[in-house]
Amino acid sequence: MQARRIATKAGALFFVLAVAVALLARPATAAELAILRNGFTIRHEHRLMMGTTTRLYLAADDSNFTDVPTDEITGYEKDLSLPVPVLPPANSRAFIAAPSVSAKSEFAKSGFAKSGPAQSGPAPPLNEVVNIASAAYHLDPDLVNSVIHAESGFNAHAVSPKGARGLMQLMPGTASQLGVNDSFDPQANVTGGSRYLRELLERYDFDLVKALAAYNAGPERVEQYRGVPPFRETRAYVARIVHEYNTKKTAQEKAAKQKAASARALSKAPNKAANKAASKAPSRAQRAPKPAGTTVAVESPR
Repeated sequence: MQARRIATKAGALFFVLAVAVALLARPATAAELAILRNGFTIRHEHRLMMGTTTRLYLAADDSNFTDVPTDEITGYEKDLSLPVPVLPPANSRAFIAAPSVSAKSEFAKSGFAKSGPAQSGPAPPLNEVVNIASAAYHLDPDLVNSVIHAESGFNAHAVSPKGARGLMQLMPGTASQLGVNDSFDPQANVTGGSRYLRELLERYDFDLVKALAAYNAGPERVEQYRGVPPFRETRAYVARIVHEYNTKKTAQEKAAKQKAASARALSKAPNKAANKAASKAPSRAQRAPKPAGTTVAVESPR
């Protein structure tokens, strides 16, 4: 009996040691975060530089990846967050919550805090709608516009084969949960879509690639594959938006630098003109030259 107890304890101890060795042999997280110029991050397992493009592998088996311009990545850091838990499909929409107090106040000021029927009077321009919704949910309007471009091509009455509707292609169930009664109303659609995009960004710790993949394929697919699902449509969708958005940011930075350079050049122009004018102006000696002449001898009086 005593020998059996000793054997049982030894077996249990061996099992604990084996588990501990296995855990120590495997790093807590091998993932990194690629820091993008626009402030977003992309979680990846490893990367491969291919000239001007860096391929970020989102899974260890290289099945999921996204290509990002190398000059859009400002640095890397270790991802210390815990892995995303795999949730059942029934909980896939549980993250939709009411906006924050600040978002509500911004929303109320916009004049269309509720996503009901279209209001009477002329509809505001789309850029105004996007700017107000982006401000309410703390998003970059350029990002929202890039999503609209990829989703509907700015067609407010677009309908996908699967039934998604409007500018940001909201599915009827998602629209209902977001409080969007009319998906063809640009104000309601962009408002609901912006709220949904913000919630996805918060869900994935502002990992833009995962949020966009979830917007296209659904959060349950992102959690199932722990990254961008291996669907050609979703990969192309994510790559298109990231490329377009980064292109906009790069163009804006270039324009800002050119504007600053022009301003500096203009500020220096008056000084250059003054210095040039001063260098060309004749000196006093040049303005009043001594007369070339003869020397007159003056005799002293006798």
